[in-house]
Amino acid sequence: MELLSVNVGRLKPVEYTDAVSGLSGVDKRPVDGPVRVFAPGRRGAGGSGVEGDTIGDSRFHGGDDRAVSVFAREDLDSWERELGRPLSAGAFGENLTTTGLDVNGALIGERWHVGSGVVLEVTGGRIPCRTFQGHVGEKGWVRRFTRSAAPGALLRVVEPGTLQAGDPVGIVHRPDHDITVALLFRAVTLERDLLPRTLVAAEWMESELLATARAYVAKYSAP
Repeated sequence: MELLSVNVGRLKPVEYTDAVSGLSGVDKRPVDGPVRVFAPGRRGAGGSGVEGDTIGDSRFHGGDDRAVSVFAREDLDSWERELGRPLSAGAFGENLTTTGLDVNGALIGERWHVGSGVVLEVTGGRIPCRTFQGHVGEKGWVRRFTRSAAPGALLRVVEPGTLQAGDPVGIVHRPDHDITVALLFRAVTLERDLLPRTLVAAEWMESELLATARAYVAKYSAP
């Protein structure tokens, strides 16, 4: 299991974002050399947890629970075949592109040791949006990506440090439940009846995904 690249995005004006500024950092490109990762603070006040990366819409991106995003090279390869065009590392707006790691099968709360000392914790999956669709440039992309149920993961930074391409990745902790990134994603998108089951991972779950699960349970649980 290995980190293939660290990717950052610079803010630039785009027509497909809902951000008030009209700017987006979704277009991420690999960078050379070590890059610092850290806990950026609460969403809205803090941005990305990857040095040099920028957030265009802090309502939905960045903050401690969404400090870093990751997508597997194997999943990019699958989309390359389906879309019939090359997809470089960072093409889906991910900060980290990995190989050999089952990103979508990772458990919520699972911890990864990367490089010499960085520890990252899985909090959920990336929810596709209009900005992502505009960046990829595929009609109906949000629906298509959602149906794939392979969203890539969001991570919080437990132990900060520096990362670079070629760093080994190791799983150092797996919590005692069965809620994976893929299952949680299905629950908050197309299979809402799964939401009550996901609350066993509440301790580690990204805050908005947790709020969605709790609201569903509160609404539909028996009085």
